[in-house]
Amino acid sequence: MKKRLLTGILAGALAVSAFAGCGSAKEENSTATDNAAAKEETAGTEAAAVESKGTIKIAASATPHAEILEAAKPILAEEGWDLEVTVYDDYVLPNEAVESGEMDANYFQHVPYLDSFNEERGTHLVEVGKIHYEPFGIYPGTKSSLDDVAEGDVIAVPNDTTNEARALLLLQDNGIITLKADAGLEATVNDIEENPYNVQIEELAAEQVARVSDEVAYLVLNGNYALEAGYSVGQDALAYEKSDSEAAKTYVNVVVVKEGNEDNEGVKALVDVLKSDEIKEFINKTYDGAVIPFEE
Repeated sequence: MKKRLLTGILAGALAVSAFAGCGSAKEENSTATDNAAAKEETAGTEAAAVESKGTIKIAASATPHAEILEAAKPILAEEGWDLEVTVYDDYVLPNEAVESGEMDANYFQHVPYLDSFNEERGTHLVEVGKIHYEPFGIYPGTKSSLDDVAEGDVIAVPNDTTNEARALLLLQDNGIITLKADAGLEATVNDIEENPYNVQIEELAAEQVARVSDEVAYLVLNGNYALEAGYSVGQDALAYEKSDSEAAKTYVNVVVVKEGNEDNEGVKALVDVLKSDEIKEFINKTYDGAVIPFEE
């Protein structure tokens, strides 16, 4: 009798233990399931926070424009935008790509060049954001000082309408030539009124100017091509446009779209980021005065 009672007690205890074990396993499984669900919910919330809004396709010059855009890319990604940057090494194709609709926008030029391009090519491009200014500078070729300018020296300048005028105006500001009084922003070599040193102005495509540094006395360079050639405005320029000059306001580099696309949401988001304090700080730290954020 005692044996039977003991056996019954042990059997009951084992049964309770078994059920307790099953209950524990169910609770663990339930907890694991709840945790997984919570993680999925959190991940879903995070994914929703950066849900893709689309792709912004932009054409740009390599330096500094594409570099600045690369700095803007992660900031835009946090807002759900994928920035796709295509680099061009000339001043024509980026505008043609926007005009054709291949690109949403471009970032490489200033307004006088844009206006001139529209007039000459019949394009319909408009500025939607003023971003930075690049001081134009005179850089050493075979000579390292403007004090050494001499009879017959050759000076290389960009040959496109607005940049050539800007180069000639800078040469005038430094006493090398004198232009006709009404030449202004459309000045060409034909507007040189006085040339005391009989310097020869060699007109080249903007991207070619830095490549003839061993062949000419001086170069007059756009800021981005000066950077690409390894020049520092602060350390290498023999003379340059000042940040408080009229040129800073006139030649600010802009984001451009085709007329009718001014309200493109992606481009508006891009312009906001390019005007942000983060990008201004990036520009100031990176370019040693060769690129200056535009202040409204």
